[in-house]
Amino acid sequence: MGGQEKRKYERGSATNYITRNKARKKLQLSLADFRRLCILKGIYPHEPKHKKKVNKGSTAARTFYLIKDIKFLLHEPVVNKFREYKVFVRKLRKACAKGEWTAADRIKENKPSYRLDHIVKERYPTFIDALRDLDDALSMAFLFSTFPRTGKCHVQTIQLCRRLTVEFMNYVIVSRSLRKVFLSIRGIYYQAEVLGQLVTWITPYVFAHNHPTDVDYRVMATFTEFYTTLLGFVNFRLYQALNLHYPPKLEGQSEDKTKSVEENYAMDSETYLEKLSALSASLSRVMVPSTEDDVEVDEFPADTENPEQKEERQKEQQELEQHQKLFEGLKFFLNREVPREPLAFVIRSFGGDVSWDQSVCIGATYSASDQTITHHIVDRPTMDKQIINRYYVQPQWVFDCVNAKIRLPVADYFPGVMLPPHLSPFVEEKEGDYIPPEKQKLLALQRGEHPEDSASEEEEEEDEEDEEQSENEEDDSEENVQLKKMEQRSQDKRLNVKVTAGMLKTENRSHAADREKNEEKRLAIMMMKKREKYLYNKIMFGKKRKVREANKLAAKRKAHDDSVKPQKKKFKKLKE
Repeated sequence: MGGQEKRKYERGSATNYITRNKARKKLQLSLADFRRLCILKGIYPHEPKHKKKVNKGSTAARTFYLIKDIKFLLHEPVVNKFREYKVFVRKLRKACAKGEWTAADRIKENKPSYRLDHIVKERYPTFIDALRDLDDALSMAFLFSTFPRTGKCHVQTIQLCRRLTVEFMNYVIVSRSLRKVFLSIRGIYYQAEVLGQLVTWITPYVFAHNHPTDVDYRVMATFTEFYTTLLGFVNFRLYQALNLHYPPKLEGQSEDKTKSVEENYAMDSETYLEKLSALSASLSRVMVPSTEDDVEVDEFPADTENPEQKEERQKEQQELEQHQKLFEGLKFFLNREVPREPLAFVIRSFGGDVSWDQSVCIGATYSASDQTITHHIVDRPTMDKQIINRYYVQPQWVFDCVNAKIRLPVADYFPGVMLPPHLSPFVEEKEGDYIPPEKQKLLALQRGEHPEDSASEEEEEEDEEDEEQSENEEDDSEENVQLKKMEQRSQDKRLNVKVTAGMLKTENRSHAADREKNEEKRLAIMMMKKREKYLYNKIMFGKKRKVREANKLAAKRKAHDDSVKPQKKKFKKLKE
C-alpha cells in the first residue's frame, strides 16, 4: 500500500514559499513589526521562478518569503520584546487617560528595551564580513547625523549617529586610510582602505537642510537602529587594533585649559563631543610604543612570487606611503566661508596641520597671523589683506591633490581664478576610451612631466625643422631655384580671384512665416507616436479624398458649363 496521494500545489516549489500575510499571522505580528523584524534580521522577499505554481494557479500580485526564513524568525527573542512594548504602550495610554500620573511614571520606568548584539554577531560571523557591509551603515549614520531636531526621529538617534561618525573619522585620520574624495551634487564621496577592505560612503553637505517629507522615516530609523549597533562594534575593534582608548580620549590637554573652553563655549555634556568632532587634536593611546619595539620585520618572499612582482609590490608600497604623507609639513588655515569639517578631515588624514578662527568652532590650534602657515584656503574672489609667505588657494585644490596623489600647481587654484574641472577618481579609463585633455594633463603631472616643458620641446622641434629646411634650400642648385620660382608664378596665376559686389536679397515676411509654420508642422508629424500618426494619416487621407471629389465635381461642372455656353449664345441670337 502506498502513502496518501498529495493534492495539487502541496509539493515542489509551492511548499518552499509563503505569502507575507500568512507569515505575519504565523508570527502573530502587525505589518509594521513584521517589516521591522525582517530589516533587523536581514530577511528579504523572494521572487519564485514559477509564480503561478506557488500562488496556487492565481496570477495576483503577492509578496513571497522563503518558508525556512520565517521558521528562522519563530524563535527570535526580539519578537517577545515587540509584544512587551505593545503591552507597555497600552498600559501607559490607559494610565494617562485615567489621570493616574504616579502609575504612568512607574510604567515609564519599566519601559521594555532590547539589544541587537546577538543579531549583529549572527549576520556577521567574522570582522571582515562586517567591514564589507560597512558602506550603507556609514552613509545612513552620516545622513542621520545631519538631521535637524524637528521630531521626525529621536534626538538620541541623531546624537548617537553623530558620535559614531566622528569616532570613525578620527580612526581614519589616525590610521591614514583615506584614499579618494569626490565632490558630487548628491554629497561628498569618500573611500578609505580599512584593513585591506575598500569602504566607500557618502556624506551630505552641511547646508542642505531641506530633507524630504515623503520618505518613510520609520523604515530608515529601523535600518539606522541596526547600523548604529554594527558601527559601535566596528569602531571598538578598529580602535583596539591601533591601541587607542575607546571611547576616544584627546591627548595633551590640561584640566585648566578644558575648563576655560567649557566656560566659554558649551555645556559640560556637549564639550567632549564638540572637541572630538573638531578633528584637530590627536587621540591618546592605551600604551605609547617605545623605540625598542620599532624593529624591522623580516620579509620571507613566497616561492611563487617573481622578483618583478616583488619590485612592483615594493613600488606600490612606496607610492602608498608617499600618498599618506601628502600634506606632511604643511600648515593650513581655513577661512570662515569654506566647509570646515570635510577640509579638516581630508587634511588631517594626509598628515597636514589645520586650524581656523576661534569664533567658528572649538578646537582651533593657531591663529591666522601665524607666520608658519603655508596654505590659506579661501572661497572669495579677492582678499583684502594677504601675507607674502603663504599660498591663497580655493578648497578644490585640497581634494584634487588627494585624487592626483601629488601636490598640484597652486596657480590654477588662486582666488577668483576659473577652476579646472573636478574629475571623479572612481572612473578608470581603459585602452581605447576617450580621455579628456584635463585628465591627460593630470597623468602627465603624475609621471613627472610638465605641460610647459612639453610645449617648449615642441617649439624647439619646430625651430630645428625650420633650420633644416633653410640648410636644404642653400644646398639646392640654381636650376632647382628657378624651377621653384616658375611653379610659384603659375600658382599665383591660378590663385587670382575676382571679387564682385554683392546684391541685397529681400525676403517676404509672410512667405518666411508660412515656411516656418510648414516646417514646424512637418517636425510635429515626425515626432508623433505610432498610434497617433496612424490616426492622423487616416484623417488626412479622408480630407484629401473629399478635396479630390470636390475637385472632380467642380471639373465636371466646368465641362458642362463650357459645353452649354455655345448653345445659350445661339438661343440668344435666335431670340433677338
